[in-house]
Amino acid sequence: MQTTTLESPIKGHELRQAMRHWASGIAVITAGPEPLTRIGLVSNSFTSVSLEPPLVSWCVDRNSSSFEAWCRTPSFSIHILDEEDVHLVPRFAAKGTDKFAGLTTHATAVGTPALEAGCVRLDCRAWKTYDGGDHVIIIGEVVCIEPR
Repeated sequence: MQTTTLESPIKGHELRQAMRHWASGIAVITAGPEPLTRIGLVSNSFTSVSLEPPLVSWCVDRNSSSFEAWCRTPSFSIHILDEEDVHLVPRFAAKGTDKFAGLTTHATAVGTPALEAGCVRLDCRAWKTYDGGDHVIIIGEVVCIEPR
């Protein structure tokens, strides 16, 4: 799989190839300017929406302490986890802790914190949000795919 950057739009076949890694059903989603106000959570609601344009979605609980930040963020990164990364699930599912403490991160092309984890990372620009009952559905346009 090749790395695609912001200068090169993502093609449908690239997103399809990246989605083949989605066997675990668990992803860590990160946002916030590195290293300032970083937020992160565990999601099992992640899915692809469209190949042209390359869109993905996930849901955030309205009761989440970072709900407002997620709804305002201009970009986010989705880290599709593999077996080696299951230790991150309790960390990013926990409430009231610094989820990034002790982790090495770097800023992505969209300004989000990238973890050194997962088999592939999708960097996204926020596209739209939709009401989903007690959750909000967040749609993102994939602008960079970074394999591990």
